[in-house]
Amino acid sequence: MSEIIIYGKSTCPHTKRALAAHPEARFVDILASEENLQEMLRLSDGQRRIPVIVENGKACVGFKRGS
Repeated sequence: MSEIIIYGKSTCPHTKRALAAHPEARFVDILASEENLQEMLRLSDGQRRIPVIVENGKACVGFKRGS
């Protein structure tokens, strides 16, 4: 099983839904440090939409499940 990483903000409802759907995921708060934000932007090709979900080395921007 591969690690899932979710980049987002703890106050974002979409990030909260993604975390609820993937309780095993590691959460990276993009507001905690400039490095976290820059890593999220690198993974999302500069898109400023959250959450960014990384699984198997592939980044997916946004979360639509359950909407």
